[in-house]
Amino acid sequence: MSVDGRLFPGFPLRRVPLDEVRDRLLRRRCPQAVRDAVWAHLVLLTRTEGGAWTVGAVGVALPALTSIAATLSARFADNPTDIHAAVLAGFVAELGAVDLRRPRIMLRLRWAAYRAGHACVREALDAPVPSGHGFHSMLPPPPWGHPDFVLARAVAERAITAAEAELIGSTRLESVSLAAAAAARGLSREAVKKARRRAEHRLLAYLRDDAPDTAHTGPGEDDPASRAVDTVTITNAAEHATPSPTVTGSSGRAARKSAVRMSPRGRFSGVQGCGRTPVSPAHTTSSPESPQRLSGSTPGVPRCA
Repeated sequence: MSVDGRLFPGFPLRRVPLDEVRDRLLRRRCPQAVRDAVWAHLVLLTRTEGGAWTVGAVGVALPALTSIAATLSARFADNPTDIHAAVLAGFVAELGAVDLRRPRIMLRLRWAAYRAGHACVREALDAPVPSGHGFHSMLPPPPWGHPDFVLARAVAERAITAAEAELIGSTRLESVSLAAAAAARGLSREAVKKARRRAEHRLLAYLRDDAPDTAHTGPGEDDPASRAVDTVTITNAAEHATPSPTVTGSSGRAARKSAVRMSPRGRFSGVQGCGRTPVSPAHTTSSPESPQRLSGSTPGVPRCA
């Protein structure tokens, strides 16, 4: 590929190959007017002919483009191929937009290539850096996940019930108070608090993949019967509750109580009457030497297991 040398002052009167044109433009003694004339001619050829002439213009500008790419990728540790491509794309795009009536055409083409390459460098530096070789999935920055997923997994693996998970989630993760949760279930605040504590101990033991600590849960708090009572208490107590006027105090505790009791609480509650004041035994005749022994059959004295 060549241009007619007779069109430009100082060029030989013949067809001048593009590599020779490039060398002549790089000489210090080449006037700026000649450079602008040559570049205006090359840009017009790229716009009218395209194809090979676009490649030829890139070849003439290759020393400047190589310098730009080397400068931008000097401190870039990753693969600089994208930077080189961005520099070239910026130069080619400007070939169709540069104003040929203004001087220093090549200088403006050069700055367009530099801006495109610099934008690519900034985008690459702002992107997340992959770890290891190739591209792999990475953990998101903590905190990640959601507590509801933990509760759902614990319910699926039967560490806690769905009702217990709802109680923990609403009172621990949301703005529901224990008093409001107790009122919604028709229970006292203390009963709901104890049920939540037992469920949380089981949840903690499940998360630690260890057996529950009886020193913290207390005797009998993690046996199957206790867990069943908690589930029934939380889920079904509202259905059997006896409605009563709500008393609002400083503690915010509802005064409604469940009509279904888990154990008798009458006057003589307890195991076989334990805790009652013993009644004096009936007067019987006995000798001082062998006092009569109290037994369980004595009607006046209760016998505790």
